[in-house]
Amino acid sequence: MPASPNLSRRLAKLTSILDVAKAMSAERDLDLLLPLILYEATKVVESDRCSLFILDREREELWSKVAQGSKNEIRLPMGSGIAGQVAHTGAVINIPDAYADPRFNSSFDVSSGYRTHTILCVPMRDANGDVTGVIQALNKRGGQVFDAEDEELLLALGAQAAGAIENALLHEEINRLFEGFVSASVVAIEARDPTTAGHSGRVADLTVSLARALEHHTTGPYAQTRFTAVELQELRYASLLHDFGKVGVRENVLVKAEKLYPHELETLRARFQLARKDLQLQSSRRRLSAVEARGLAALPSIHQEEDARLAQELAQLDEVMGFLLTCNKPTVLAQGNFERLLELGKLSYTDAHDHGQPLLLPNEIQSLSITRGTLSPEERREIESHVEHTYRFLSQIPWTRALRRVPEIAYAHHEKLDGTGYPRAVPEIPVQSRMMSICDIYDALTASDRPYKKAVPHTLALDILKKEAGSGQLDKDLFTIFVEAEIPRRALKKGPA
Repeated sequence: MPASPNLSRRLAKLTSILDVAKAMSAERDLDLLLPLILYEATKVVESDRCSLFILDREREELWSKVAQGSKNEIRLPMGSGIAGQVAHTGAVINIPDAYADPRFNSSFDVSSGYRTHTILCVPMRDANGDVTGVIQALNKRGGQVFDAEDEELLLALGAQAAGAIENALLHEEINRLFEGFVSASVVAIEARDPTTAGHSGRVADLTVSLARALEHHTTGPYAQTRFTAVELQELRYASLLHDFGKVGVRENVLVKAEKLYPHELETLRARFQLARKDLQLQSSRRRLSAVEARGLAALPSIHQEEDARLAQELAQLDEVMGFLLTCNKPTVLAQGNFERLLELGKLSYTDAHDHGQPLLLPNEIQSLSITRGTLSPEERREIESHVEHTYRFLSQIPWTRALRRVPEIAYAHHEKLDGTGYPRAVPEIPVQSRMMSICDIYDALTASDRPYKKAVPHTLALDILKKEAGSGQLDKDLFTIFVEAEIPRRALKKGPA
């Protein structure tokens, strides 16, 4: 026996509620979820339009940014208006004739030009039975009034919506929590080394832009590579936090601008001042000895001879200090300078106790002999250890399933495809880390002048990256996309230089 039309229609509506419940349970974006609920609510009760209000318990207000017919967010005091009354009492309000009911406020109709005839407003209740908001339907189609079946169906839909909205709000809170944590972590990184301020953010912008550029790439090994919104968020977090481990590196090593630390250079300068005084003292002693041997009449010629000799000795000492200051800069050590440093290690001066003391100490020779940059091998290993610190730190965080690869992606940003990178020297590198490597090097090269380096122009930075890609250290295909898609210009608004 065929079902009656009314029963078929009711079954269709119940099926629709089940279908939308599945869709709502999968949606975590509140801006997409709320319009979906309203669309289905309008269909289920066959109304002209619907509005949805969520209860803000802290402010004792109802708020909505999906009230059909309004483009702006609406806030209502608890208990105000029909929606406020339903939220306050938890009771359904079904009005067959709006203008005949004293609870109806016609001001919205006046301002919008809309004419309200019938109203059905029901509470949304969570699993505990607490009211979390209301759904309000206006004007049953066909000039009908809302009946008990409409109330039942809208209540059922409201219960499903309440759970979905609660999940979406919790998801938003988790996102805000992670965003706040990541932002605070970046502040901590940059507080250790203010000269690199903005680096983490720029690397994140560059890397995410490069990932998005793959969507438009139709040839080569990355033609089918696509990243979802959640995967892009995971990549952004990994990029923002890739240097967090620097908080575990000694600050004086982290910001070392020259081969000698400031206190070491100051000690060296003080020693050279003692050496100057020693030369002047030795000159005075020679003058006295000469007068005793040659007589007082020879004093003018003695002074002339000693002044010339002292000036030459002081000039030689100053030249040595100037040479050491040059060696102290973070430039490539010129060929032959290492041998001269070893020779200078033989120089000495006489201290206050007439004991000979070396003018240049072994540890100073070792530091000044650094062939490139400012870091000794031990200090460079300490700097490189920041990747291990980053991985250990990020691995302690209970990331969501969608973000669980953040530690792994950050861990590999200094690895090279030819196995010469660090800390593990492995060639198997996630594509996200490959992109980050290119962007990290580019920003490190082009960033504003730092104490230990000058900024490199955009075109020269690309040449350096091209060389590394050509030698098999960086991903050549990703670098090609980086250049062709003009990632620096798009991500940083930086033009060629």
